[in-house]
Amino acid sequence: MKSEYEKMLAGELYDFSDPEIESRMMRARRLVWQLNNTPPYEQQAYRRALEELIPSIPESTYIVQPLFCDMGDRIYLGEEVFINSGCTMLDTGGIRIGRHTKLGPGCRLYTPQHPIDYMQRRGSVETAYGITIGEDCWIGGSVTICPGVSIGDRVVVAAGSVVTRNVPDDVLVAGNPAVIKRRLRD
Repeated sequence: MKSEYEKMLAGELYDFSDPEIESRMMRARRLVWQLNNTPPYEQQAYRRALEELIPSIPESTYIVQPLFCDMGDRIYLGEEVFINSGCTMLDTGGIRIGRHTKLGPGCRLYTPQHPIDYMQRRGSVETAYGITIGEDCWIGGSVTICPGVSIGDRVVVAAGSVVTRNVPDDVLVAGNPAVIKRRLRD
């Protein structure tokens, strides 16, 4: 029988009040607090906190405080990724961001999906669907990316957009919901 954490990793309905999941989230809260309260001039302490929160983070990747995430160790970032201040990454479903991608301030990446049925939603269950952002993307400020969305390479997402569906390579998308406004390459 699968643990609740294993169900979460598999994209199945899981109980987020499970002690193992709660423990992982509490660890992340402690590390997020530590990261966000590290003075910007203490670069070594900042980097240590960041690497403990997101163990696989490349040396060339930078995140401007404050940051909020659920787990941290479910975030996978490529080389030279830049994440501006005030971003929220609810990463229970896993978040992958490709090399050379930039996120503007206040972006929100949400992998949890609560049940549609209100009786089920009263409980402590949800599913989590991963988010993937390709290489060389520019995600404008205050963009929201919904659970399960994949964004291709070299994509520009206009500020304030809400991305509810997959986005192919080499396009500019904008709006709520975000739609393709134009192709960027032939």
